[in-house]
Amino acid sequence: MLGLKLPTDPRWVNIVEKNIEEILTDHAYCEQKAASNAISVIVKYSCYPDLVQAMTAIAQEEMEHFGMVHEKMIERGLKLGFERKDPYVNDLAKFLKSKNSGGPLDKQFTNRFVNQMMFAAMIEARSCERFRILSEEINDDDLREFYRSLMESEARHYTTFLNFARKYGEDIDVEARWQEFLDFEATLMEKYGKGETMHG
Repeated sequence: MLGLKLPTDPRWVNIVEKNIEEILTDHAYCEQKAASNAISVIVKYSCYPDLVQAMTAIAQEEMEHFGMVHEKMIERGLKLGFERKDPYVNDLAKFLKSKNSGGPLDKQFTNRFVNQMMFAAMIEARSCERFRILSEEINDDDLREFYRSLMESEARHYTTFLNFARKYGEDIDVEARWQEFLDFEATLMEKYGKGETMHG
């Protein structure tokens, strides 16, 4: 369903297990950033009422997830550390920025919109894949159950963003652009999946 073209290196789970505090801290900030992204979409694209409604729900849900991860850390006697840089996300953004084209302002607006929807969809898709791996492979029953409970919402967010790209991506071949983006993301995964971060 996710369409990702290169799976995470299975050894990633072994790396994660060596530093649970690190992965939970990174995960917490990922949820916070996802909420911020949804709010940013509302600010930039308030012309689409159904999008505003969907992003409001996503922003609320992502902050709920942030609270859940933080609570999980408190239960374990862990503390939320500082925000980590996310090179994977930066690489995705750079690729899409290179696809921004000139032309009439309305075309530029639509182009940026489609790119932002695909950007969010890709992050949600990879996060969903990582949650599935953790729910199946990590040697911690509590975290296995925790990540299983989060998988569905990530998959739902992924389809929400991609469907909006398709709905409002007028005069843009969204399917072709998405396949190209998937191909690029697969090349990224050759160097990621080796750190104790959600996308690292």
